[in-house]
Amino acid sequence: MIETIQQKMEAQDLLTRSEALWLLTDADLLQIGKLADGIRRRLHPDNRVTFVVDRNVNYTNICESKCRFCAYYRDQGAPDAFVLAEEEIYAKIAELVAQGGTQLLMQGGLHPHLGIEWFEKLFREIKERFPMVQNHSLSPAEITHIAAISRLSLPETLRRLQAAGLDSVPGGGAEILVDRVRQEISPKKIGWEGWAAVMAEASRLGMPTTATMMFGSRETPAEIVEHLFRVRELKAVGGSFTAFIPWTYQPGNTELGGSTASGVEYLKVLALSRIVLDNIPNLQASWVTQGAKLAQVALFFGANDLGGTMLEENVVAAAGCTFRMSREEMVALIRGAGFCPAQRTTLYHLVKEY
Repeated sequence: MIETIQQKMEAQDLLTRSEALWLLTDADLLQIGKLADGIRRRLHPDNRVTFVVDRNVNYTNICESKCRFCAYYRDQGAPDAFVLAEEEIYAKIAELVAQGGTQLLMQGGLHPHLGIEWFEKLFREIKERFPMVQNHSLSPAEITHIAAISRLSLPETLRRLQAAGLDSVPGGGAEILVDRVRQEISPKKIGWEGWAAVMAEASRLGMPTTATMMFGSRETPAEIVEHLFRVRELKAVGGSFTAFIPWTYQPGNTELGGSTASGVEYLKVLALSRIVLDNIPNLQASWVTQGAKLAQVALFFGANDLGGTMLEENVVAAAGCTFRMSREEMVALIRGAGFCPAQRTTLYHLVKEY
């Protein structure tokens, strides 16, 4: 089987789902890693590994979705529930800009009362005050929720958000793009086709997007493969995905509980992502969930990017996972793995090489 797969990859032919599943379940870790590394070298022959200086600003933790894997959400009446004041948000962005940051990732819960006018006002002011920052915000679930409570169509909602200053749409909330899994871990959240519909509409409007996967909760290996192929197919029909980011479920403090994927399983899924998604240029390693050492190893399993330095990150931290990374540490980590570090923008334009 491995010889057949190698031949198909050399010819740049797409694997079948069954071949991808065999790689995930039966191939040797180093075999699949070598295949993925070959694709990374073909797509990124310059030996460069990139990162972005960014900040996650969680504007609220009030959420009607109440996903079973999430330790961050609160009910509206909870004593620690919050909605950030606008001036707090601006102060956080000002700190980001002062540190040379270029990307704002605003995400929160599905708040029952924050309609489109709230976001339009906020985004216009952010664009006015911080025109140098890429507003890379709101997951497909949030955008769908805003449309519903504002009684707007999805296309109209995205058009209005874009006009107000939303530059690109992150792929959060994808989890596993198979509704059997979604019903088990996040039954109140949009189905996989709802996620795909937002991404398709964003691409029609010329907005860059990313795609993600959270694995290690309740999915099967075949469902991981299905997720990858669905992302690949969305990209093939006009999707605007610039990067794919897989990370592992963090069970701490969650209703779902249980365990998560091991480091070896993470590396195999990462490598398979690079192999299947050869039509998406960039693959991010998740130092946030894996830590610095495994992130270095991931650079030999298909990843060419380490995502953001994350001046602030609260959602994964709520599940007990609190790896931190400064720009200097990021540069040292990349250089220590034998690569050339470079700071990038959201759209992978180079800001600075180190």
